Amino acid sequence: MPKRPPRDLELEVGATAHFADPAYYSQAYANRRDDIAFYTNLATRCGRVLEYGVGSGRIALPTAQAGADITGIDHSRPMLDAFKAQLRAQPPDTRKRVRLRWGDMRRVRLRKRFALVTCPFNTALHLYTRHDVEQWLARVRDHLEPRGELAVDLSMPMLEDISVEPGTTFSLPSFVHPRAGRVRYREVFDYDRVRQILFVSMRFEPKNEAIAPFMVPLAQRQFFPREWEALLHYNGFDVTDVYGDFHGGKLTSDSDVMVWRARKKRSLS
Repeated sequence: MPKRPPRDLELEVGATAHFADPAYYSQAYANRRDDIAFYTNLATRCGRVLEYGVGSGRIALPTAQAGADITGIDHSRPMLDAFKAQLRAQPPDTRKRVRLRWGDMRRVRLRKRFALVTCPFNTALHLYTRHDVEQWLARVRDHLEPRGELAVDLSMPMLEDISVEPGTTFSLPSFVHPRAGRVRYREVFDYDRVRQILFVSMRFEPKNEAIAPFMVPLAQRQFFPREWEALLHYNGFDVTDVYGDFHGGKLTSDSDVMVWRARKKRSLS
C-alpha cells in the first residue's frame, strides 16, 4: 500500500473551520444570489444533479424547490446537519428530491451518473495540490453521463490580495454576529507564493467583553485562468464556456469570478 502524505494541519483547519458555524455562514452569504439563479437554471434543464460542496443547501435547496433531483456531497457535518434541519420544514416532494452524502470530494464514489455535476462558490479552492485536483476530476468523470456537463465557479486571483505584505490587516465594518453579538471584524492576509495558497485569518472582536475574541482561519488555493483551463484539458475535459460573471459576461481582467462549463472529452465518454 502506498503511504499517504503527512497531514498538513494548517490546510486541514483552513479547509474546515469556516464551515463549522452554519448560522454565521448563512448570514455572511445571504445576499449572494446570482449563483443560485445560474445553477438552478442549469439544473432544471438537466434534471439530475450532483453538487460538490453542498453545505447547508444555499444553492441545492432552491434547486430542489425548482424541481430538479439533487445529490449533495460535503465534508462538513455541521453544514450538512443544518441542511437536514431545513429540509425537515420542506414539503415531502422537495425533501424526496434531495440526497446528502458526507465525504471527501476526491474520494466519494456514488456508482451513479448525472447529467450535471456542479462545484459552486470556491469549493474547488480547497483542492490545494495538482494531485487533489486530479483525484477530484477523476471522480467527476466517473459521475458524469457521457455528454453530461461540469459547471464550477472560482474566485479570480486578486493581485491586491496576493501581493500584500504577510500580516496585512483589512478592517471591515462591524456587524451583529449570530452567536457573539456586535463584533469588530478584521481580515489578515498571508499568501504562500510557492503553494499558491491564500491564508486568511478572520478575526472577530465582540463588543461584549464577556465574550473572548476569536479567529477563524481560511485557506484557499489560487488558480489562474490558463492554469485551470490546462487542468481541465489534461484531465479529460473540453471547456465549452467560461464567463466572468453568472450572466454569461466575458471573462476579463476586471472579473472577480471565473465560471467554467466543460464536458468530458468524447474519447472518455
